[in-house]
Amino acid sequence: MSEFNAYFNGEWIPRSKCTVDLADRGFTLGDAVYEAERTFQRKIFDLEGHVDRLYKSLQYVKIDAGLSRDQMAELCLESVTRNEHMWKEGSDFALRQYVTRGSSVLGDSAPLVYFGADYVNFERFSGMYENGGHAIFARNRSYSPNALDPKIKHLSRMNFALAEHEVALADPTAWPVLLDQNGNVSEGTTFNFWIVKDGIIKTPKRSNILEGVTRKTAMSLAINEGIAVSEEDIQLYDVYTADEAFITATSFSVLPISRVDSRKIGDKTPGTITNQLIGAWSEMVGVDIVYQSKAASTLIK
Repeated sequence: MSEFNAYFNGEWIPRSKCTVDLADRGFTLGDAVYEAERTFQRKIFDLEGHVDRLYKSLQYVKIDAGLSRDQMAELCLESVTRNEHMWKEGSDFALRQYVTRGSSVLGDSAPLVYFGADYVNFERFSGMYENGGHAIFARNRSYSPNALDPKIKHLSRMNFALAEHEVALADPTAWPVLLDQNGNVSEGTTFNFWIVKDGIIKTPKRSNILEGVTRKTAMSLAINEGIAVSEEDIQLYDVYTADEAFITATSFSVLPISRVDSRKIGDKTPGTITNQLIGAWSEMVGVDIVYQSKAASTLIK
């Protein structure tokens, strides 16, 4: 049976053969950073932006991957070509890179470096472009910037895990969102959160969120479309009374949210501005992301 190939500590091997030393700090403490991309028509979207963010995270936490930025980018590209045999009609790949510190706190042991590929999980969100998703704010909060800078894309995510568990108990299909220590909207467990009010797109300030690569692109698209964007503190009241809400992430790009904490948001789904962004995104990547998600969710099993 065919399976995905992965880059693991210098070798390309079947993904099922990758094993982690139980003494590795990535396993014992989440002492690791990671990055995630996807392809559109077999081309990695904004590879430069993702590699740049990965190296900023590595620099901040003082982990040396033993690879230059160019080498990292080349391996990302190779992870696509190495898995050509896994392509399915209408499919696209979800890619991940993990770099751990290794087994030593001082970094004098070899880091673990992994590049993996899988299919984009279209089934998770394919019906939500038209019907909207359900976002639920969890009781668990985002880490305070005084404890851990949110701009690091790291694996120490117990608060995310607990938020996902809590929200799944209420609605297995819902998207978990967290507040910051001051009660302002922060971010989702794997995505950025947005609202629209009076024609203005509003998103949390960068001080308490991961600066999503997709978030940055969505802001640029909005500005190019003549839509005002504001980075500001957002409270739950603002969310519940918004005209529209949506989330952005690597896998689904722009996804409408029709309910928040079981409250209906706006008069229609997707909202006018959210729909405009979805159209702009599809045009940019040369793929109708709504159509692809519907078709691929039935093909990729």
